[in-house]
Order: sequence, then structure tokens, then C-alpha cells
Amino acid sequence: MHRLSSHLRSLLPAFALCAAALAPGLASAAYPEAPIKMIVAYAAGGGTDITARLLAQYTQKHLGGDASIVVINRPGAGGGIGFTELTNAKPDGYTIGFINTPNVLTIPIERKSSFHWQNFDLIGNIVDDPGNFSVHAETPIKNLAELVAYAKANPGKVTYGTTGIGSDDHLAALMFERAAGVKLTHVPFKGAAEVHNAIASKQIMLAAMNIGEALQYEKGGTPLRHLGQMSEKRSTLAPNVPTFKEQGFDVIMASLRGVAAPRNLPPDVREKLVNAVQKAVNDPEFRQKAAGYFAPIRYLAPTPYAAELKTGEDDFRKLWQANPWTDK
Repeated sequence: MHRLSSHLRSLLPAFALCAAALAPGLASAAYPEAPIKMIVAYAAGGGTDITARLLAQYTQKHLGGDASIVVINRPGAGGGIGFTELTNAKPDGYTIGFINTPNVLTIPIERKSSFHWQNFDLIGNIVDDPGNFSVHAETPIKNLAELVAYAKANPGKVTYGTTGIGSDDHLAALMFERAAGVKLTHVPFKGAAEVHNAIASKQIMLAAMNIGEALQYEKGGTPLRHLGQMSEKRSTLAPNVPTFKEQGFDVIMASLRGVAAPRNLPPDVREKLVNAVQKAVNDPEFRQKAAGYFAPIRYLAPTPYAAELKTGEDDFRKLWQANPWTDK
């Protein structure tokens, strides 16, 4: 039997250490080797879900090879269920997901939560969608002034749907109530698709949803009238819909929808995901299809995305201290 020399035997522990050190790099160099799960914290059919499914197609294209991304819906608790699952996932690049403002910022402010935006490795923001109020087209109300007049004459009878307590829709409605001196009745749902179904069937009087989502549902055949969008200036998506500010109500609200992963991804995996998402967002085909879905694209790389989340968190914390967002 061939025997190793004592010199070679002495080197074996060093070889083993080198192999162990190289193994993670070699494993991630082939990333992705299995399907990637993309968590959406809202129900299927809403604006986030539709954007996620579109982005998944182009991100896997730019990851190359046999990359596959599967969208998984985890609705509930205003997004809290999906955000929690994302933050608790293994940081190996095989679980990513969408995080939505203000919910990802406001939930940890309003109650104890197992997630925080700083628990994530940010991949990039995709959408910036202004808030909006819509009514069924058969409703006689045509603008915010008429909505206020009706609400004052019928206290509590204006029911409005949102994607949950602390969502952008809910906070905007509370801001509007205070600005207009009216009281509306909140009906929270698990996602924009459910809000849409409720306004389409006239179960609620008012849908508080983002303008991109509302335009998409209108294009799909739901007869809606948009009373106002909550941006500084009219969105190019809806140039004929006046802003709240134009109508005398200083309400500014929008939803950032971006991609994140559990904290502490391997650096090379994180780099691959960031690059693939950026290329996907800049892909002309993606842009064209996103416009068809009325998704207002606003890409932010991880660093400016983090800065915007930090500013938003500071603002919402001040708002909570001054006027907690409850239905009481």
C-alpha cells in the first residue's frame, strides 16, 4: 500500500481548511441552482402581485441559465405575515420578496413586530404609486368636495376599503378625514384585489387604492370614477385626474414597492440579484408591459432606497406620536 509522506500528511489539515473556506464561494458561484421563491405579502391580483409576476419573468431572464422565480402570496395583517416570513427565511438567495411602504415602516411603529426594514438586504425599489380615491361610476359623487358634503350630511355612512390598518390607503383616508372634518367608516381587506371586488360589487362606497391599480381595474372593465390622486403633481398615468392639493386637501401619499431578501446574503449572491433586478427594470420589454399594467416604475438602487426608507420611517414615527392611526 502506498503511504503518504509525513510532509504530505502534515499538509492535509491545511488543505481541508482551504476547501472549507472555498466551498461557500463555489456554491454561490453557480447561483441559482434551484427555484427562487418571491414572497408577495398581499393577495393575488393586486398591484404588487401583478408587478411581482412581471418582474420575476425578467429577473430570471437576466440571472441567466435555468433561473426560475416562483411568486408566493402570503396575505394578511396588512402585509405583516409576508414580511415576517421573508425576514425569517434563510439568507441564501432562494427567498426574496416585495416590501411595501408604508406598511413595512408603520407596522413596527404601531405594534410589536418580528420584522423591520433594516432586517432586510435591499435589492432595489421598483414602483412608486400615488394614492387615490375611487368610487363606482354609478355613484353620483364626482369630486372630493361632493364626497365631503355627502359625508357631513351622512356621518359614518361613507364606507371605504383599504389594504389594512397602517397601509398607505388607510393613513391617507385618516389624513383626509382630519383635513375635511368628516368621519368615514373603514373596511380593511387583505389586498387591493379584494378592495376592487368590493367596490365593483358596491359593497363599499369608496375604494382607497393606488392610482395605478385603479386604472388597471378600470381598463379591465370595472366602471370607476377617480376623485383625486395623492401626488404633488398629476401623474402621467392619469393626467386628467386632479390631485388632492388642487382640490384643497393637502394629502400626499404613495406606496413604494421594492424587492428585498433576508439580511446577510452572500455578497456575490446579493450582487447577482441587484444586477439582475436593475437589468430587468431597464429592459424595454419590461417597461412596455409595466406601462400596460399602469405600474409607475421608479427604480432605486439599494443605497438610495435605504435612505428613502429611513426618511419615511422618521416621518411616520412623528405622525404616530402626534396622531396614532387607529379607527377610533
